[in-house]
Order: sequence, then structure tokens, then C-alpha cells
Amino acid sequence: MAERKASVERNTLETQIRVAINLDGTGKASFDTGVPFLDHMMDQIA
Repeated sequence: MAERKASVERNTLETQIRVAINLDGTGKASFDTGVPFLDHMMDQIA
């Protein structure tokens, strides 16, 4: 079976965003948004 992975990167003048997901991974997540509360909320969703 093929790995179910995807990644997207978008750079603008104001932001740099990179997202990667592995649907067959270990279930661990990490976030580094620079906004501690947003990191916490994203962790709760993960």
C-alpha cells in the first residue's frame, strides 16, 4: 500500500506556512506557530 502523506508550503510577504501530514504515522504532532495559545489549541485537535 502506498504511503498516505502530503505536504504544502506557502510563502507570502507576511507569512511562511508549511504543513505536512502522514495519515499512517504514529499519532504524534508538533506545532510551532509562535503563538503559545494557538499551539495549545492545535495540540488539542491533534
